[in-house]
Amino acid sequence: MATLLGSESPWTGGKRSSRNIIAKITHSQIAGQGFSRGTQLPEALLQERDKRAKWHGIPELLQKLHESSHPNSDLSHTHSVLKELSSLLSMEAMSFVTEDRKSAQESTFPNTYTFDLFGGVDGPLLFMSVSLVPAVNDDLVKDCLSVLYNCCICTEGVTKSLAARDDFVLFLFTLMTNKKTFLQTATLIEDILGVKKDMIQLEGIPNLSGLVQSFDQQQLANFCRILSVTISEPDVRNDDKHTLLAKNAQQKRNASPSRAEVNQVTLLNIPGFIERLCKLATRKVSEATGASNFLQELEDWYTWLDNALVLDALMQMATEEAEHSSTESSDESSMATSPLRHRLPQSMKIVHEIMYKVEVLYVLCVLLMGRQRNQVHKMLAEFRLIPGLNNLFDKLIWRKYTSSDHVVHGQNENCDCSPEISFKIQFLRLLQSFSDHHENKYLLLNSQELNELSAISLKANIPEVEALVNTDRSLVCDGKKGLLTRLLVVMKREPPDSSFRFWQARAVESFLRGATSYADQMFLLKRGLLEHILFCIIDSGCKSRDVLQSYFDLLGELMKFNIDAFKRFNIYVSTEDKFQTFMTQINSSLVDSNMLVRCIVLSLDRFESQTEDVKVVEVLSECCLLSYMARVENRLSFLFRLVNVINVQTLTQENVSCLNTSLVVLMLARRRGKLPFYLNTLREKEYAEKYPGCLLNNFHNLLRFWQRHYLNKDKDSTCLENSSCIPFDYWKETVSVLLGSDRTSLCAIASYIDEPFMDLDRDLLED
Repeated sequence: MATLLGSESPWTGGKRSSRNIIAKITHSQIAGQGFSRGTQLPEALLQERDKRAKWHGIPELLQKLHESSHPNSDLSHTHSVLKELSSLLSMEAMSFVTEDRKSAQESTFPNTYTFDLFGGVDGPLLFMSVSLVPAVNDDLVKDCLSVLYNCCICTEGVTKSLAARDDFVLFLFTLMTNKKTFLQTATLIEDILGVKKDMIQLEGIPNLSGLVQSFDQQQLANFCRILSVTISEPDVRNDDKHTLLAKNAQQKRNASPSRAEVNQVTLLNIPGFIERLCKLATRKVSEATGASNFLQELEDWYTWLDNALVLDALMQMATEEAEHSSTESSDESSMATSPLRHRLPQSMKIVHEIMYKVEVLYVLCVLLMGRQRNQVHKMLAEFRLIPGLNNLFDKLIWRKYTSSDHVVHGQNENCDCSPEISFKIQFLRLLQSFSDHHENKYLLLNSQELNELSAISLKANIPEVEALVNTDRSLVCDGKKGLLTRLLVVMKREPPDSSFRFWQARAVESFLRGATSYADQMFLLKRGLLEHILFCIIDSGCKSRDVLQSYFDLLGELMKFNIDAFKRFNIYVSTEDKFQTFMTQINSSLVDSNMLVRCIVLSLDRFESQTEDVKVVEVLSECCLLSYMARVENRLSFLFRLVNVINVQTLTQENVSCLNTSLVVLMLARRRGKLPFYLNTLREKEYAEKYPGCLLNNFHNLLRFWQRHYLNKDKDSTCLENSSCIPFDYWKETVSVLLGSDRTSLCAIASYIDEPFMDLDRDLLED
C-alpha cells in the first residue's frame, strides 16, 4: 500500500507531500481552530481544483490579497491583485445590469459566487476596507468599494451580510468626506441600506452635521438617495392599502417616535440643510435647443442608461477632468466649468439635473408629511421653494414635447419609468403635500391672482379667509402665472389615458381641502376646471379607476356648497345621455365616488335651507344632479350600498370615507327628524335581501370602530368638521345615539335588529 509520505500528489501530478493539509486538519482538531476561509487550503490544491471548477484563479488572488492585507505590506502589489479581482467581478455586474437585473444565481454569476464562497467579502477585502484606509491611496479604496458593490449587484446575500455589520455601515459614511471616493461609497451605502432589516439611526453617524455641510451640491443631491431610505416609514408607499385595525394596533405597540421620525428631526437640526435642498430643487439649467431633437436624444440616452450610476460616473469624470485643468470651488457652479461636461449632449446634462432633483423633491416631500410639518413649511416658504419651482415649470418640469408614450404607467410613484416621468410625479406629490390643509397654499399663486381672490370675496360680500389675508406677498410666485394656474394649463392638455391626470387632480384637490372657500372654488371655476373634469369623466373614455377617483374627489371639493358650480354642471350635463353616463361612472365604484356623493348630499341640505335666494331656488329646480339626490329613495340606495361595501376588517385609509359619508347621510336625516325612517328602511332592505341583521350588525360594528378611531386623543378630527361644516360634537353625539343600548329608542340601531339576529360578530373589536 502506498504511503502518504513522499507519494505523488493526485492534485498536482508532482512530488508534493499531502502532510500540509493533513497536518493542518489534525492541528485544527487538537487546537480547536479550524479553517476560517477557503483560501487557507494549500495553494496546490486550489490551483488543481481551479482548472476543474473554472474559478478563474479567484481563490489564489484572495490568498495573495489576504497575505498582503496588513499595514506594512506592499500596497502596490495589493492594488494590482485587487484590480484583477475587480475586472473579473465587474464583467458579471455589468452583465447583470444589462439583463434587467434578473435573479442572481451562482450558475449565472460564477465569479461572484466563487469570490463570496472563498470569503472575499467576509475576509481580507472587508478587513482592508476598514483597517487600511488611513494608509492607502484613493484609487485603492475606490477599487475596494467597487469590488464590494459589484458583489452586491449580483448576490443579494452579500448585501445582507454587509448590512448586518453596523460598524461597517457607519464606517462607510466616514469615507464620504473624500470627494474622489464619494460616488462609489454613496452607491454602496444605498444598496446596503435598501436591504438592512433595521433602519439606521442618522444621529449615530460620526459628525453627521459636519459631513453634510462639507458636501458640494452634487454630493448633497446624491446623499438624498441615501436619506430617502432613512426618513421614510417602511410601509409609507402602501399606506392606503393597510387596514386601519392593523395600523391602530401598531400605533399602540409603538407609542414612541419611529426611527424614521427621529431621523427627520436629526436632518432638520443640521444648519442650512433645508435651504440647500431648496437651492438644489430650484436651480436652473440651460434649455435644449430643439424640442424634437431633445426628445430623440433623451430617448437614445435613456435606452442606454439603466440607472443613475452610469450617468453619475460620467458626470464625475467631467468634474475630475475640470479639476485637472483648473482649480475649482466646491459649490454648484463647479460642474458647469468642466470641459467634458460641455462636450456631453445637452439632453444628458438635463437628465442628470432631473435625476437628482427627483431625490431632493422626495426628501422634501417626506419631511412635509412628517410631525415637524409646520417647521418644514416655514423654511420652504422662507427659502422660496414654490416661486423657484414656478420659474422652472415651463422649461424643465413640464415640457410641452413630453412623449405621451412615457405616461402610461400606474399611479405608483415608484414605477419603473424615465427620470422625467419620475420628476413630474415627485413634483406633483410635493405640491399635494405642500397645499394639503395648510395656509401656505396661497404661495402657489402670484400677487395678481391673490388680488383676484380678494375681489371674488368682495363681490360675493363674504370675508376673505384668514390664511389669504396673512399670506406674505414677498414669498408668492413671480411672473404672469402662479404655479397652480400653470398646473391647470398643462392639466387640460394631458392625453386622455395619461396617469399624470391622477397626480395633477390630487395636487389641485389638495389646494381646495380644508374649510370650504367660495373664492378658491370660483378662482378655479373661472378657469374652466369643472368643465374639464366633467369631460374627463363623461366624454374622454377614461377607464382608469385611479384617475376617475381623483376626478370625483376634486369635483366634490370644487362643487361643495357652491350654487354656481351646480349651475355650471347642469349646463355641461345638458342631456339625459350625459347624465346617465355620469351616474353610471359614480355607481360603478362607490368607494371611488363616495366623496362626491357626500358633497352632493351636503350641498343639497344647505341649498334647501336657502330658499329665500332666487338663484338657489332656480338651480334647485333645474339641476338634474340635485333633483336626483333630492329623491329620498336615491339617498337610501346610496346609504345601503355605502354600509354594505365595507366592514371593520377591510377598513383602510382609502375606504373609511364610505363610513363617514354614510354617517353624513344619517346626521342630516337626524337633524330633520328622519333618522328612524332611514333605519327602518335599512331593516326592510335586509329582510328583502334575505339576510336579516347582517347589514345593521355590520354598521353597528363599524360605528364602534369609528368611536375608537376618531375619539383617540391623538387623532385630529378637524378635517371631518371642516369638510362637512358639521360640528364634530354632532358627529360624536349621532354615533352615540346610533349605538345606544336602549332597544326602545327609535334612533338606536339595536331597536331594528330582531333578537335572534343580535350581536353578530360582536367580538370583532375585542382586544
